[in-house]
Formats: sequence, structure tokens, C-alpha cells
Amino acid sequence: MGEKVGLPCCHEIPSSESLYNYRVYWQKNTTEVVLAYAAGKMISKLERYENRTEMDDRNLTLWISPVEILDNGPYQCVVQHLGILQNPVVVCDEPVTLFVTADFSNPNITAEVSNHSCESAEMVVSCSSHGGFPKPKISGAVNNMSLMWNTSRVSKSSLGLYNVTGKLWLNITKDVSFTCSIEYNGFVKSSSWLLKKPNECVVHTVPPSYNVITASSIIIIVFLLAITLAARYLPRHVCSHCCEPQDSVEEGVKECMKPSMSSKVTSETSSV
Repeated sequence: MGEKVGLPCCHEIPSSESLYNYRVYWQKNTTEVVLAYAAGKMISKLERYENRTEMDDRNLTLWISPVEILDNGPYQCVVQHLGILQNPVVVCDEPVTLFVTADFSNPNITAEVSNHSCESAEMVVSCSSHGGFPKPKISGAVNNMSLMWNTSRVSKSSLGLYNVTGKLWLNITKDVSFTCSIEYNGFVKSSSWLLKKPNECVVHTVPPSYNVITASSIIIIVFLLAITLAARYLPRHVCSHCCEPQDSVEEGVKECMKPSMSSKVTSETSSV
């Protein structure tokens, strides 16, 4: 696209004659007359080819410049020789096909980590290219091993150019080389990208179940209640065996040595 191309005709006028002795028709798709000559003069030219086409008056080559996407397709050169009585005789009638190519942009590769752990990483890889012709084929490879795209989409612009996008979900355990290739009309555009496994190690912990949380809460509550009750009643129990303070140390010792009435009754009851 954008270059100058010459479409060869099936006949060349000999040096002894001139274009005046011929009728030449250049047609596209057998329905559109690109241009036509008769008796050495142009008699017709398609508007879309205005200021973009010219014909060699000796070898009848059709030159197109600049080439557009819509110029792609089959053409036909029809040559008629005009005799003495101006009766046209078909000299040749052969087709020629023009393949127009528009280069795609270098594939743009992006990668996003969707999830990862210590062992592996899940990645979403995208590859896109635009502005090319004809309709392309997109392919991908990891470490030179071909992969099928999970999704691929090809769209066509108003100018007849194609855009292509592909997406791939990968699970990698180490750094790998990813290659995206766009193939069109025998041409290939490729780009490579190093997919790196994240260095961070994320350990996925399982949250405790509802029963475990409930049981743990009950144990903690019981433990706290036990501590509270112990702190409240343990000093009173210990002091019940202690002696009341006396006026003097000597009297206190005597009081402690005296058995209580209840103890004596208990002992006598036991003896009986």
C-alpha cells in the first residue's frame, strides 16, 4: 500500500506500429473499466483511479500510484487491433491479479498477574496489532512451543485495514519467553516478551471454621471466669484457717493452740 506498481499486459505494440492502431481496455473484476484507449486517445477512466493511473503506450503496462487497499483484486488487459477497415480483432485477453499488502504494526504484548503462589503464577497475556492487510492470522508460543489463543478478535476499519487482538491465560512455574506472531500474505511480524514469575511468595491460609472459633471463644470465657472466681474466693478460704490478731504475740499463740469448740465436739462425736 502506498507504493507504485505496474500491471503487465499480454501484448506489446511492435515498433512498426503505434497505439493509434489499437484499442486497449484495462478492467477490474471484469465490470469496472479502469481506463480505455482507442486510436491513440484515452476514451475512459474510472473516477477512483483519476490522477493515480497511467499506461505505457508501447508495452501497455498499467501503472498505479499510490496503491490503495481497494486496488486489490483481479484485472484484465484486453487488446484489439484495428485493421484497414477499422474492424477490431482481439489480440489478447488475459487476467493479472494484484495482491496489495499493508504492513501490520509490531505486535504489542502486555501481561498481568491475576493470581500467584510460591509454586506458580496465573497470568493474562494480550497481544495486539493494527493497520494491516489482508486479514491476518495470529499465533502464540511459549519457549518456541505453539499455543492456542483462548480468545482472538479481528476487526476491519473503514479504510479496509485490519486490527487483531488475542488473549491467553497461562500458568507458569518459572520465567518463560512468550512470542506473538502476525501472519499475512506471506509476511510475518513478531514480538517477544519475557514473562517473569513473581518473586513474592504468597501462602494462602485457610480461615478457621465457625465451630473452631466458637469453641475457642467458650474456652477463653471459661478460663477468664475461673480466674475471676479464684481471685474472689481463694483469699477468704485461706484466712478461715488463720488466727485473729490478738493484743500480744503470746496471747495469739495461745489462742491458736486452743482447739475450737466445734473441733472438740467433732472429735468426741467421732470417738462415740
